Amino acid sequence: FSLELSGGREKLSFLLNERYKTMSMLNVSDVTFKIGGTQILNGVNFTVEAGETVGIIGPNGSGKTTLFNCLSGFHIPTGGTVVYQDKNITRMKAYRRAELGLGRVFQNFAVFKEMTVSENIVTALESRMSPWKTFFPWSNQNKINKQRAIEYLKQVGLEEKAEDKAGSLSGGQMRLLEIIRTLAFGADLFLLDEPTAGVSPKMKEDVANLIKLLMKEGKTIIVIEHDINFIHKFCKRIIVLDVGRVVLDDTPENIRTSPVLQEVYFGNGKAANA
Repeated sequence: FSLELSGGREKLSFLLNERYKTMSMLNVSDVTFKIGGTQILNGVNFTVEAGETVGIIGPNGSGKTTLFNCLSGFHIPTGGTVVYQDKNITRMKAYRRAELGLGRVFQNFAVFKEMTVSENIVTALESRMSPWKTFFPWSNQNKINKQRAIEYLKQVGLEEKAEDKAGSLSGGQMRLLEIIRTLAFGADLFLLDEPTAGVSPKMKEDVANLIKLLMKEGKTIIVIEHDINFIHKFCKRIIVLDVGRVVLDDTPENIRTSPVLQEVYFGNGKAANA
């Protein structure tokens, strides 16, 4: 599928602007997180450049989801800094980060199941505009939003499901809807938390293809995933977390053969709970 909307001015543009080309999209510096007496993140450091796609792997309890919570604003780090597009967002509310273009897709499906598929997209579109645009009865903005929603759904083959309840979709279809809805919200950085969880093998390919298309158009993507074979399809860089810290940051080829990876997954080290 193509990620270009038909209709002149309403074409989706994912190309990075000149400002993005000269800066890091995300800088994570010495981030720590502690609950009670449990240290979950222990000084996490990494930088993601604009347009880069990075995979994050690690055993259960290594701190992956906690890290995403700190990046997206659902947790405030105990220490360290998170800088997004040159803005310090360490203590910023989650909704403000979303407004800046940081989008997250959760491991558990988070579509609005009682809404129709198209309404899920319309809600995202409306969040980006003044409520006055849809308030007046003579405004045609509602019609425009519905048309745009269909164009988004065409990108993931869900246009024929537009009037169905989102809760009636398969797991894979929900995942595609979540990602394309995040796009409709205006995300520049996508945090995908195990996007293949609850997804059939066939739909995994559709998810991978959607990620590749986002990459092609310059979006920045960080993917948490247990399946290294899946992220090997599109990631040229993988970060390995263990006991709340980065222990490897390298190409997939080097990660696969690293004795450190073997120790992380099969050694005797204990990881913190995430």
